Amino acid sequence: MKPAARRNARHFALQAIYSWQLTKDNVADIEAQFLAADNYEEEEHQAEEPRLRQPETDVEYFRDLLSGVVLNYQELDSKMRPYLSRPLQDLDEMEHAILRLSMYELCKREDVPYKVVINEAIELAKRFGAEDSHKFVNGVLDKAVPTLRKK
Repeated sequence: MKPAARRNARHFALQAIYSWQLTKDNVADIEAQFLAADNYEEEEHQAEEPRLRQPETDVEYFRDLLSGVVLNYQELDSKMRPYLSRPLQDLDEMEHAILRLSMYELCKREDVPYKVVINEAIELAKRFGAEDSHKFVNGVLDKAVPTLRKK
């Protein structure tokens, strides 16, 4: 699978996780909404000319990330807690979603190199987080990696 396809999967998974955190809606409903919206956008983009098509999205990876985070969120929160500089409940919701996603990849997806996990988390934080979120996310993950993964 191309790296861009996984990047898109993370992008959509992060938004779906964020939505789940805020609404606590059924994860299957959230997944269906995102997949339906993705298909609609793809059809819409195909009709426009000229336009470059977005890279393909790894839908299976999207599903794994979303369901994995939702099923394991308590474990992921407890694994990240020692590396946080503030209480878990004080985290910005987007930072929390990014950290849950990244902790899931670090703990459950050993096929993904830890450097990729950290870099992707930083990029997500730059795009979706507050001004300095990427620094906070980077700091937490840098501290967690030696315990969670062998460098």
